[in-house]
Amino acid sequence: MDFAFTDDQQNIRDAVLAQCSQFSDDYWLARDRDAQYPVEFHTAMAQAGWLGVAMPESVGGAGLGITEAAIMMQAVAEAGGGMTAASTIHGPVFSLEPIALFGTEEQKQRMIPPILSGAEKMCFAVTEPNTGLDTTKLKTRAVREAGGYRVNGEKIWITNAHVADRMMLLARTTPIDDVENKTHGLSLFYTKLDRDRIEHQLIPKMGRHAVGSNMLFINDLFIPEEDRIGEEGQGFRIILKGLNPERILLAAEAVGIGRNAIQRAARYARERIVFDRPIGMNQGIQHPLAKCWAQLEAANLMVMQAATKFDKGEECGVEANAGKYLAAEFAFEACHTAMLTLGGMGYAQEYHVERLLREVLIPRTAPVSPHMILNFLAEKVLDLPKSY
Repeated sequence: MDFAFTDDQQNIRDAVLAQCSQFSDDYWLARDRDAQYPVEFHTAMAQAGWLGVAMPESVGGAGLGITEAAIMMQAVAEAGGGMTAASTIHGPVFSLEPIALFGTEEQKQRMIPPILSGAEKMCFAVTEPNTGLDTTKLKTRAVREAGGYRVNGEKIWITNAHVADRMMLLARTTPIDDVENKTHGLSLFYTKLDRDRIEHQLIPKMGRHAVGSNMLFINDLFIPEEDRIGEEGQGFRIILKGLNPERILLAAEAVGIGRNAIQRAARYARERIVFDRPIGMNQGIQHPLAKCWAQLEAANLMVMQAATKFDKGEECGVEANAGKYLAAEFAFEACHTAMLTLGGMGYAQEYHVERLLREVLIPRTAPVSPHMILNFLAEKVLDLPKSY
């Protein structure tokens, strides 16, 4: 049992922190204010090769694991960019997994390298307005016709769809009433985001303004058959392979955000003088921050355990969900505690804590709510009846 990073893993963390240090707090505050996609950051990370950290070397990736990807994404969030920085680049890290695992060699070579190089951007279009987490009830239909499929439907909360060139799309190819198992009949596609057939609407939201969330309206989009990933009707099974990595990465990012918030609060507590002494001398300040540090580090151990098990090919659903739950809850507490430490200044944009607090709500809510995670753990760990 070894809890230490290898030399290579420590080098990844150090290199990513150094790379991200080129983008100051002022840069991220400006992107939060002007809601412009962080093109410079995306380009820099792509050129440095970080988008392919977990992709095979045969398609231009580094051939490393989700553990290394988690270390990388945690450093990205911890460096001060928060969920804005993380969401700019983490899509390729886990969203390309279905192509790497189930795509043909031609598909891998055609689809993956342009994303890793930064020449193209992608989005992951699964969620729909009226189905939520009940993915088997998706309404978007892909009807087979000569040479491919004709697609109609709606998607919601699709990150970066407004700037994407390609999309990973899950749609129903066989009506749910015509399949024996409701998880069958869904197919996965990776195709051009044709703006003549797809309308996007940005969703005004609380935080992460520079990375847009979108409604998509798909009207008679033609997808050629060569853009289908894996067998027709097996899309649900295929995307399941990417759910645990997604939870692991979101959890690692949450820990990074929480760490950054605590660092800012501790620095302020050392420097802020009230009643002729730094407020950091007061146990009312010390204890909440120390508690948050301990909670974050404990959550991080669960996250890294999940990543390690995934890379070994072991079942890690319990650890991935538990890690996501713990990291998100404790990171939220860390950001809130940091705001309280700064008092009124914690509410001011120039100190950045309020931005972190808004952004940490994303991993707390998505891609699965804390309540659904507790349902899952109760069923899988405690052997209690399924509640949904």
